[in-house]
Amino acid sequence: MTAKRIKVWLEETRDRVEIERLSGEGWVVCRHICVWRPPMDVYENDEGLVVRVEVAGMQAEDFSVLLEKRSLVVAGTRVDPAPKRTYHQMEVRFGEFRAEVSLPWPAEPEGVEAFYENGFMEVHIPRPLSKHVTVVEREPEED
Repeated sequence: MTAKRIKVWLEETRDRVEIERLSGEGWVVCRHICVWRPPMDVYENDEGLVVRVEVAGMQAEDFSVLLEKRSLVVAGTRVDPAPKRTYHQMEVRFGEFRAEVSLPWPAEPEGVEAFYENGFMEVHIPRPLSKHVTVVEREPEED
């Protein structure tokens, strides 16, 4: 029997029975607990593509930016600096995060710039150099 592979993202252990059932049928299950995805904008401008990830309260060195040909991953861990408390409402996420985007064109690391300022990590990916072909009219060869 050939094993089927699938990634299943789980946040709670109550799915344990389903995991065991799937695992017994040749499925490979990967668990990622407490990984969250921050809000992200992806847009084009005249220079290329801009990926903007909103993660306040961090330093530039707290981020990991991985660029592969057609994929960009911005990851890190935002630590809650406050002592443990009893929340009445909690919407600000802490812990490990990961934001991944597929790029519309292959990107090379040269020229890619990343900035963190005012709670936003921005990654600027330049457009690929176009490979224009110039067509010239050839002079007829003389016999």
